[in-house]
Amino acid sequence: MNHLDINQIKDIIPHRHPFLLIDRVESVSEDKTACVCIKNVSVNEPQFQGHFPDCPVMPGVLILEAMAQAGAILAMERLGEEQNDEDSLFFFAGIDGARFKRVVLPGDQLRIEVKYLRDRGGIGKFEVTATVDGQLACQATMMCARRKVH
Repeated sequence: MNHLDINQIKDIIPHRHPFLLIDRVESVSEDKTACVCIKNVSVNEPQFQGHFPDCPVMPGVLILEAMAQAGAILAMERLGEEQNDEDSLFFFAGIDGARFKRVVLPGDQLRIEVKYLRDRGGIGKFEVTATVDGQLACQATMMCARRKVH
């Protein structure tokens, strides 16, 4: 699959500004077990006004959220259009082994790699890493669950 731009991403996941944290999908493997997403970190993002004014650092929870959104993109792609249900969403269901290895600063580009591990009881499990210039910034095992919202 070729890359997806921001408008195509908005067709897949429900997040919107200022909480849409994926700027581009570079690839989804043919077997839909892996994807690569990009998050461009800009000093103009609202969190940098307070985290921290004299030393802007991307909050770890937002790095994790970007990773979770990348996982949701892969989960939606795995379902395919025939199984997409407008009345359900993927919710963040758990995280294991989250580790932060590098500070993420404005001007950095997060490369988020997601690998599908398994589905069990309606919960998808993924191994996710975020790197900047080839250096590991964060890694975690993440879970998401599809649930009806209406």
